[in-house]
Amino acid sequence: MPGSQARSRARDRNNVLNRPEFMSLNQPPRREQGDSSEGGPAADGGVKDGSRWPEQDCMQLNPSFRGIAINSLLAIDISLSKRLGVCARPHGPGAPLRSMVTLLALSGHALPWLFGTLICLWRSNTLAGQEVLVNLLLALILDLMTVAGMQKLVKRRGPWDFPPGLLDYIAMDTYSFPAAHASRAVMVSKFLLNHLVLAVPLRILLYLWAFLVGVSRVLLGKHHLSDVGCGFALGFLHFTLVESVWLDSATCQTLISIGTLRWILLV
Repeated sequence: MPGSQARSRARDRNNVLNRPEFMSLNQPPRREQGDSSEGGPAADGGVKDGSRWPEQDCMQLNPSFRGIAINSLLAIDISLSKRLGVCARPHGPGAPLRSMVTLLALSGHALPWLFGTLICLWRSNTLAGQEVLVNLLLALILDLMTVAGMQKLVKRRGPWDFPPGLLDYIAMDTYSFPAAHASRAVMVSKFLLNHLVLAVPLRILLYLWAFLVGVSRVLLGKHHLSDVGCGFALGFLHFTLVESVWLDSATCQTLISIGTLRWILLV
């Protein structure tokens, strides 16, 4: 008898189901309070199903392929983004290029484009030019508000999690997803290519500028690769939306008159 008890205890120790994370599998199904045998749900004329496990006792032993794929892609995205952030630190491997990359990223910031468009609109004397500039201004505002709203909703941090600067707070570019600079660069480049007559080298340079603006944000450690990719797609979507609801010259003149009147009243 003592030998059989020792063998029984040894089997219990070797049984994998006795490990703490699998203890719930050895427990009998829990019946809901007030079983029909106790007269609880008999008044309702039914018996509750007690064979379902409580949520805290469940363990996902076989995660789905979709979950594994998404987690793997996110891990690759974070790893590559951190490796490509060579200009993130002042004394990092990309320190000699940091100033140029920062200037390139600044060319895609919201403030230069907003103020530049307003100045050109103020100095423009043609109806066609004012029409294009008003629609460009509305496209920039749409891009700014949409990206800022998505960033507030997602609240994803950058690969190096740097605190936003003063210009980022002014432009409401405080989070990583999606990349505001990439979205703005694609939208502006598509807008200019569609409404300006440019030579082939200038058109190629404009495409290259939009791509490098997005890459510069990754090199500075501000955004992940997926943030920039989604920013490119979002900028193209903004351009398509603005083209589909293009404001004609008469509407643009009305908006200019309202804006001028409000400016005069404020002054």
